[in-house]
Amino acid sequence: MRYRGTYVDGNTVRKIQEEPADMAGRAQKKPVSQAAKRNRQKATSTSLGFMFFLAAVCVAIVFACVSYLQLKSELTGKAKTLAALESEYSQLKADNDAYYSQVSSSADIEKIKAIAIKRLGMKYATEEQIITYETERSSYVKQYQDVPGVDR
Repeated sequence: MRYRGTYVDGNTVRKIQEEPADMAGRAQKKPVSQAAKRNRQKATSTSLGFMFFLAAVCVAIVFACVSYLQLKSELTGKAKTLAALESEYSQLKADNDAYYSQVSSSADIEKIKAIAIKRLGMKYATEEQIITYETERSSYVKQYQDVPGVDR
């Protein structure tokens, strides 16, 4: 059981002196000075400057939240656009691969070679006509002008 108004100090228990009660059983209150009343009112009231500061902080927080939500919405929209473009790219790549496979299977390389050699008079390149280029990565070379030192 816990009693109000009592506490343990050290190794002995002491009783707090109780305030004298009035006739109705209420504790008598000491008169409060005007300075104490003013201090209490100052402590409980807020100044106009502090109110403006709080309003400015609230506006800044609301602005930051709205900006965050706009950026988040923009990011979500761009992510959806990216996903749609990636899907379109994969579809186009699949179509391109299918068309390439179809063209590759329908072309008869031997027939094209026979026509080029017999009808058009084409022949294979000799070793003197072949010039090899070194590239840093696997790619092809486009010739925009004559190669110096090579007679044609």
